[in-house]
Amino acid sequence: MNNILSIFMLAACTQALGASAMKLESSPQAFVPAPYVVVEKILGDLNGDGVLDAVLLIQDTDKTKFFKHEFRGELDRNRRGIVIALGGTHGYQLVAKNLKCFSSDNEDGGVYYAPELSLSIVKGTLRIHYAHGRYGYWTYIFRLQNSDFELIGFDSSEDHGPVVERFISINLLTQKMRVKHNVNTNARGGDEKFVERWQHFTLTKPVKLSEIKDFDGFDVEDLIHTR
Repeated sequence: MNNILSIFMLAACTQALGASAMKLESSPQAFVPAPYVVVEKILGDLNGDGVLDAVLLIQDTDKTKFFKHEFRGELDRNRRGIVIALGGTHGYQLVAKNLKCFSSDNEDGGVYYAPELSLSIVKGTLRIHYAHGRYGYWTYIFRLQNSDFELIGFDSSEDHGPVVERFISINLLTQKMRVKHNVNTNARGGDEKFVERWQHFTLTKPVKLSEIKDFDGFDVEDLIHTR
């Protein structure tokens, strides 16, 4: 049964990516185009066949994007991207690629550090998480469906130090959004008083990982229409 599911998923991905994706490689790194390099490699099962798949965080190596910082020394401001390959008995097959959707890890955060990016595979989904310290965090949840990785969920916590001011959880499958606002203006953290509401929304079209140009300017709330 697992082999049948694996074959089905690979066939679906092949149709989406075209003839160039039909080639199997012994290593997922083979799908990384020059001059990109692999910054991080994450393994996990993304299609439920029991075989480890690979998510690669990659980065360009354009020398013109290196510069000398007054206090931090030489910094690499090359943008980063992602490559996802499904593992199988005979090798890896490319399923999704986006070369420049993430900024570098050396961006200027102004009076605070810039959001920190991390990738993980949780229960068959790809999580793209940004941690921003005292300002909170946000997480994009993608799942392999319709021959691509589509956004199925989004969570965000807007914090003021230890105090959570606003939390939202968006389920793009059920088209429901949960919003919590803290109404305790004297909260110190852990003693927030939340008012919660649920909203229904519509989404004009699926959000595909391969089509997101820049996560820095990507706001899920701008894509949905509440009812």
